[in-house]
Amino acid sequence: MDIDERIKATLAEHPIVLFMKGTLEFPMCGFSSRAANALFEAGAVFHAVNVLADPQVRAALPHFANWPTFPQLFINGELIGGCDIIEDLKSAGELSRMASDVAGAAS
Repeated sequence: MDIDERIKATLAEHPIVLFMKGTLEFPMCGFSSRAANALFEAGAVFHAVNVLADPQVRAALPHFANWPTFPQLFINGELIGGCDIIEDLKSAGELSRMASDVAGAAS
């Protein structure tokens, strides 16, 4: 399976995916840490992918998503954005709504 197919498979398997530097337990970048915290605070259940542990994903995802930086949040396979967008959505209450919409659709 090529790298784009692996990314697509991850997005198909998990409704909310955060591609980040490091892990949820040990974020390796402040932006990744802030994005994950915003998702936790919004009540989102999400899958995190450590791009530092997979150089192929780290190299391919910016081209796949047409987004140059990490973290990258996808909901239902659609790129939402990076740290600033995630935090803005959380502040506006939209991130909680988006997460509950996904959870409701999964029920």
